[in-house]
Amino acid sequence: MKALRLILVVFGLGLICAPALAEGLNAPQGRAALTVSGKIANTNGRNVAKFDLAMLDQLPQHSIKTSTPWFDAPKTFSGPLARDLMKLVGAQGGKVKAIALNDYATNIPIQDFQTYDVVLATRIDGETLNIREKGPVFVIYPFDLVPETKNEIFFQRCIWQLVQIKVE
Repeated sequence: MKALRLILVVFGLGLICAPALAEGLNAPQGRAALTVSGKIANTNGRNVAKFDLAMLDQLPQHSIKTSTPWFDAPKTFSGPLARDLMKLVGAQGGKVKAIALNDYATNIPIQDFQTYDVVLATRIDGETLNIREKGPVFVIYPFDLVPETKNEIFFQRCIWQLVQIKVE
C-alpha cells in the first residue's frame, strides 16, 4: 500500500512539473541575436532556443584580454562562456556547427567548451558588437592564456557575426 501511494505521489508530481519543463526557456523580448538548435533539451520555440542580447547578458559574464589575428592590438572580449550556454540549453551532442550571418560555417568540438574558456563575445573593449564590428556574437578562445590555441585550427573556429549554433 505504501509503495502504491509513493508511486501515485511521484506520478502526481510528474504531472504538476511537466508543464513547467515543457515551457523551457523564457522567450526573447528583443530581436534574437543567437539561435541554438539540434540536440538540445531546453527550448523556447519549436525545437530551438532563441536568445536576444539581454538574455545573453543574464548569463554569467566572462572577459578575456587577448591578441588575435584580426586586430592590431590585444582586445578585451566579454560575454557568456560557451559551456554555460550549452549547459543552459541542455546540449547533448559532440560538436556544434556555428553559422554566421553570411552563411559561413565552422565545426567546433563541444569538448573545446569544457577544456577552454571559450567566450561568446557580445562586446569588445566594453562596446556592444554590431554587425559591422563582427557582431552580434564572436567566438573567442583565450589565445594569450592558452598558447596551444594560437594556431590555424582554433582561429578557424573563431567565427564572427555568429547567429546560429546547431548542436550535433
